[in-house]
Amino acid sequence: MDTAISMAGNVGTEVDYTSGEGYSFASFRLAATPRIRRGGEWTDGETVWTTVQAVNRTAENVRASVHKGEAVVVVGRLRARRWVGQDGQQHERLVLEAKSVGHDLARGTSRFTRNERVAPAEPPADSGPAPQSRPDGERCEPDDEAKSLPAESLASVEDGVAEPAA
Repeated sequence: MDTAISMAGNVGTEVDYTSGEGYSFASFRLAATPRIRRGGEWTDGETVWTTVQAVNRTAENVRASVHKGEAVVVVGRLRARRWVGQDGQQHERLVLEAKSVGHDLARGTSRFTRNERVAPAEPPADSGPAPQSRPDGERCEPDDEAKSLPAESLASVEDGVAEPAA
């Protein structure tokens, strides 16, 4: 069973980003310091440091958007990474595998920029005709009863769903 959590805190390091053919990876340290009221006074509690890791498109967006000192909210799966160091000592670190990362709007403002959509790659020439979409949004193969739709009957096609022309 996965442990899904959300965590708010301050980015404690610059984003470490790596990419290669077909993957990208980003990580940073997140500091969460609770505020505790003791004897009528507010004080800082113990800071919890967690490593946040993101992959692929989320990693690319984290690299472009997240910087040291910023307040963020991270949603993902909590994991414990364990290893044996060169000195033979056991080590453990909490890692939050990020599904979603955003600025904490309770502590500041942000501006959102949508990613550009990348057109799907052309199918290989020998793979046969590509599936089409009917006006009701259902997918069909060209030799299905619905047949493929003529281009002039569609106003737009987005996310593989065709919308009828007005």
